[in-house]
Amino acid sequence: MASYMHRRKINMTPPQILALSFLTVIAAGTLLLLLPISAVEPVRFTDALFTAVSATTVTGLIVLDTGTVYTIFGQIVIMILIKIGGLGLLTVAMMIVILLGKKIGLKERLRIQQSFNQTSIGGIVKLVKVLFIFSVSMEALAAALLAIDWVPEYGWRYGLFTSLFHSISAFNNAGFSLWSDGLTKYVGDPLVNVIITGLFITGGIGFTVLYDVIENKRFKSLQVHSKIMIVGTLVINVSAAIIIFLLESNNPGTMASLSLGDKLWASYFQAVTPRTAGFNSVDITQIEPGTALLMSFLMFVGGGSASTASGIKLTTFIVIIWAVITFFKGEEEPVLFKRSIPQAVIARSFIITVTSLMLVFAALFLLTLTEQAPFLVIVFEVFSAFGTVGLSMGLTYELTEPGKYILMLLMFFGRIGPLTIVFALARTEKSNVRYPRADIYTG
Repeated sequence: MASYMHRRKINMTPPQILALSFLTVIAAGTLLLLLPISAVEPVRFTDALFTAVSATTVTGLIVLDTGTVYTIFGQIVIMILIKIGGLGLLTVAMMIVILLGKKIGLKERLRIQQSFNQTSIGGIVKLVKVLFIFSVSMEALAAALLAIDWVPEYGWRYGLFTSLFHSISAFNNAGFSLWSDGLTKYVGDPLVNVIITGLFITGGIGFTVLYDVIENKRFKSLQVHSKIMIVGTLVINVSAAIIIFLLESNNPGTMASLSLGDKLWASYFQAVTPRTAGFNSVDITQIEPGTALLMSFLMFVGGGSASTASGIKLTTFIVIIWAVITFFKGEEEPVLFKRSIPQAVIARSFIITVTSLMLVFAALFLLTLTEQAPFLVIVFEVFSAFGTVGLSMGLTYELTEPGKYILMLLMFFGRIGPLTIVFALARTEKSNVRYPRADIYTG
């Protein structure tokens, strides 16, 4: 029996190990949240599981109010789940091994390579060290700055804890807040706006981009992937902010009563939060239908590869768009920053997008059967779950039992990535048989 288990452990592929690591953290988190010390009232298993899934997948969708139902102990459990889920259990485990002075074997390096979507294992250990130290430093600095606002308002104990909780939640793109109305009371507060958005933009742009910037400093020296992410993030954030400002400025449910300065802050915040932070500074249940659709698109696109964000990833979206533009221009291959994009990358981008759309469509179809809610609200909630964003138009609080499990599966698939699921389940058996090519008429 022991030899069989040993053999099974060795034969597990990196995608299977990655999926299993998330399931392990979710199971442990669920058990901890079920403890009487974790909540002020008994918590049902489904609700504890939903919270653990949402925290570990750094989503932020909730069925129970985090600030009122869960005790300090329960909130600390959620905070730890967010931290582990943001960096990944494999990364945290490797960091512990490093701190203990142990050597990192080839298998462990390969697993980390898979979780970070790296093309080689060179420098993996250094990457993990730099990113772990950087993330902890960013969260600590942000908590100290937020405490400037929140300690005078809430006192030392709760003010410091609130600052730390929100900084960890923001950097890891989780969207969990200790207030039921999110950050709406700070809609025009420059410090809160800058710190919170700075955290989730930094955490969502991608660990490899951060490492590249730390190592190379100058934009010209960066890798093409980093250049695409930085420019793409700037363009999409500015464009979204302008559109949301135009759509919501006169909406009495969101921004109509705000000053011009507060409207600009609110537009900026709502533009960047769908990628994939989940915080809100206006009432999301009152946004215009056009804003809801725009946010759904942003949530589907998500952040950067090997980051705390999910979605299909910004680089995937840009590669597809650029490939389409190249096709219409009649050119042979897409070129970005004087580098051609390989056909394998284009094919992978299309596969990721189509697989993701299939998952989203399946969830939409099932939720229209289980939930009594407007279709746009269901669409918004599904994209929020898949992108592990956490923004809600109110449906999550009212989900049926089947609806909760549908969103839990979608959050899990969205966090580890659809291709990881496919590779984890697929059998990699190659065939030497080749067949004649067929002419198929498309379009």
